[in-house]
Amino acid sequence: MALISAALLLRTIAVFHFTAAYYLLTSPLVVTEQNLVWILGAAMEIPEPPSSLTTPSPALALAALFLALLGLTDLSATNLDAEVANWYWSSQAPVRLLFFFAVTAYSYLYKPDGPMRPKSRVVGRVGKAGLGDNVCNGVVFAWGFLSVMMWFWIYVKLREERREILEKKELRRKAEEDRL
Repeated sequence: MALISAALLLRTIAVFHFTAAYYLLTSPLVVTEQNLVWILGAAMEIPEPPSSLTTPSPALALAALFLALLGLTDLSATNLDAEVANWYWSSQAPVRLLFFFAVTAYSYLYKPDGPMRPKSRVVGRVGKAGLGDNVCNGVVFAWGFLSVMMWFWIYVKLREERREILEKKELRRKAEEDRL
């Protein structure tokens, strides 16, 4: 058995969601001023978070409620039986990994000077504002990037644990055949 299991990683993500929800409700400035958000955003040349992410607002309260719900459902699903949990999370991990990869890629590719951003014909002007411009900021990129890393790690751990479960089943089946 490994030192870090998939269940531990899933509980860690649930606690992260609860923590992020708390800070989005009480003091969103704490989230936007994190060094990791700034470093990842600056390294990828992604704009800093807008000022609307620095003070509590109804939109941030809604986002906090969604994060709290996500944390609660993830935490409750980690208490399932090992085989059922492995089956459930093996179907969830690739979907979440793909979603966060898409969010991260979008926030990078469609940033103001991004490679996929429509260019303006006027020299010195950035292309016109798009529908998802609010997604192209350092907070969303950092959240998506860290989520991609965590969900890939969870996916790998789930595959290892599935292999161990199947090996134990095979050993039990052989032991049962030997008894007969």
